[in-house]
Amino acid sequence: MFRHFYFSIKDHTADMDISIVVPVYNEEESLHPLMEWINRVLSSDQKTFEVVFIDDGSSDTSWQVIEELKEKYSGKVTAIKFRRNYGKSAALDVGFEAAQGDVVITMDADMQDSPDEVPALYDMVMNEGYDMVSGWKKKRHDPISKTIPSKLFNAVARKASGIQLHDFNCGLKAYKNEVVKDVNVYGDMHRWIPVLAKWQGYANIGEKVVEHRAREFGVSKFGAKRLISGFLDLLSIFFVGKFNKQPMHFFGTWGIIFLAVGFLTLIYLTVSKLIFEVSGINDRPLFFFGILVLIIGTQLFLTGFLAELVINNRSKERSYNISKRI
Repeated sequence: MFRHFYFSIKDHTADMDISIVVPVYNEEESLHPLMEWINRVLSSDQKTFEVVFIDDGSSDTSWQVIEELKEKYSGKVTAIKFRRNYGKSAALDVGFEAAQGDVVITMDADMQDSPDEVPALYDMVMNEGYDMVSGWKKKRHDPISKTIPSKLFNAVARKASGIQLHDFNCGLKAYKNEVVKDVNVYGDMHRWIPVLAKWQGYANIGEKVVEHRAREFGVSKFGAKRLISGFLDLLSIFFVGKFNKQPMHFFGTWGIIFLAVGFLTLIYLTVSKLIFEVSGINDRPLFFFGILVLIIGTQLFLTGFLAELVINNRSKERSYNISKRI
């Protein structure tokens, strides 16, 4: 809903070099110095740019500060305010749709990402041909409770995706505009945008060591909940990426296996009863196991069948990304 609404009221700016998308959640103290820093770097680099602030339902005065920035930096600030907190992925999703620059840069609002990195990131996308470039906070200024889970996430993500990035979750990233228009960021999937981009066919993904600064204002939003949700999101994204178009390949396969095991179990018990006259078949745990496995197999098979129907109906309403036509 947000994507359609905002795009319909914003004119496309063809000659914009850079759009910097900044999700904001209770960062009132850092916004003025951050905008001043961005403006200084990009003005001296002679780049046309916009900063797209997405206020993700802040409870402090972040929105008032953004309004001040809009007045001070006329023509360089775009802002969207959520009525409530939807999360970083929602903020990025709306910011991506609003972004008009040839290169779209994402940056956290807490000033731990350095705007000095932006010109080099822009150059890697525009002149070196990368679809996207992810920052790597090689030297981090975070507590061990944050760095250890991050290293674990990144190791698992590298192994599972085949994308050789050291820091999937770095907030400082650069994209071709077409990439951010094609990826669908939802839930907490902002951590795995490189994987989403790869699934869409944007496989030329680069990495750049970037400066990571100690937090000066506010408090970190990292918590135990993100540790759990991060792994769940990783499982979700790889399941959807692999079986999104053909869910029957997953559910149907396991359904057939369970059905076969249950069917063979009951056949064995039937033969034992009829031929070998074994008594008490109905009281044996193996009998209940066979019934249970048959039920599970049937449910899995029906789940795959219903998922195929949903995919088939949805495919009639959506178009696919096509790079060339002959």
